[in-house]
Amino acid sequence: MAVTSLWHIKGSLKELVEYVENPEKTTPATKEMRDFFDVFSYVQRPEATRDGEYVTAINCLRETALQQMILTKKQYGKEDKYIAWHGYQSFKPNEVTPEICHKIGIETAKEMWGDRFQIIVTTHLDKDHLHNHFCFNSVSFRDGKKYNYSKSERQRFMDVSDRICREYGLSIIEKPHKAPSRPVWIDEKNGKPTRYNIYREDVRDAINGSRTPEYMERYLNRRGYITDFTGEHWKIRLPQYEHFTRLDTLDEHWTPQEIRRTMGRGAYYGNRRPIVFVPQDIPEEYRTPYKPKEKNSNFYRLYLHYCYLLGILPDKKVPQTVSPYLKADIRKMEQISDEARYMAKYSIQTLEELYADRENLQGQLSELIAARTKLQNKIRRAPAEKKEPLRKEKADITAQITDIRKRLKWNEGIETRSVKMQKDIDLFYANENRAREAAKQKQRTGRER
Repeated sequence: MAVTSLWHIKGSLKELVEYVENPEKTTPATKEMRDFFDVFSYVQRPEATRDGEYVTAINCLRETALQQMILTKKQYGKEDKYIAWHGYQSFKPNEVTPEICHKIGIETAKEMWGDRFQIIVTTHLDKDHLHNHFCFNSVSFRDGKKYNYSKSERQRFMDVSDRICREYGLSIIEKPHKAPSRPVWIDEKNGKPTRYNIYREDVRDAINGSRTPEYMERYLNRRGYITDFTGEHWKIRLPQYEHFTRLDTLDEHWTPQEIRRTMGRGAYYGNRRPIVFVPQDIPEEYRTPYKPKEKNSNFYRLYLHYCYLLGILPDKKVPQTVSPYLKADIRKMEQISDEARYMAKYSIQTLEELYADRENLQGQLSELIAARTKLQNKIRRAPAEKKEPLRKEKADITAQITDIRKRLKWNEGIETRSVKMQKDIDLFYANENRAREAAKQKQRTGRER
């Protein structure tokens, strides 16, 4: 099974030339550019790929590949914007040998880009999963046209890789879907409450606690979800997100047929009543900041109220029934707590006080950076016996700079996060009010009957 991806590298021809002339002193401007240069460093350091056994050049010489790409760009006068393309082809652990992995990489590269572009293929052996890296020129050596990576080209890349994998007897992904971003993937792997883990938890409760799909949909609506159970694939979303998420994307077993077959494990004869967290008896110091649909000027009390709803306050224990509107921010509990402590320590409650402290911090930061620069120059000129005290003084200033930068980060975060907090709280209470009204209406209808 091979997973593929491809992305462009932005930069300038000047960076490529500097790297060719002095790779050890070249500082890449971006992570993508650094990764791109790393591929060529494997050519210069054969020990990284078993004495260069798994480095192959196509339409160029391995030792001078980058120089030849530069000449092609100069020949056609296309020296800016996308300077190259970088991709990978990653295999399941223990599924292929290094030799087979490299062969598949070469065949894939030749079929995809071998007729028009200069390519370097390297196979990396430093992970549990063997993987190929492809780096190729953005400009064709045949006609000078730039490579265009469209949706159809992306599909062709996957199809070519899958077909070659089949020829070598390897498995393929039968139902590929877009992977989440790396931070979300890491949080999901660690069991943290990402949007998709929140969806899974609530859908699982709805399936187990409902006898019929109608009850299940009613349960999710009570939790605040917008549902669509009309088509072949059932979908849900929270109001703050634009797009629906299919249930069978959250779990491949959650098709309508499978859900109908397995639902109701924890239900009673009808439907288990939904258990939704509703804050009861909120202490006054946590209740006062909430003003429906009004921008709150007291940031500190807003944070206290939000921390209460998240379960950070008063006992720092997160309830299992936090509303899905707020649950995603449990991932950021430490940061939210730091920001609340910062406001308490420096008596910041309003926007004016927040701006005043920010201006003060920026002034202190400028003075400290200037002082550190002077010290650095002194250290450079000082004799050896006087360098050590100066370095200690510089370390103290650096610690102060680090602390101020941390406080500035909290300061700026409070301004932006407070708007989202107010929206989340409004959504939460709007859903609670809507549910209460629905319950009252149901009671009135029952009495009339």
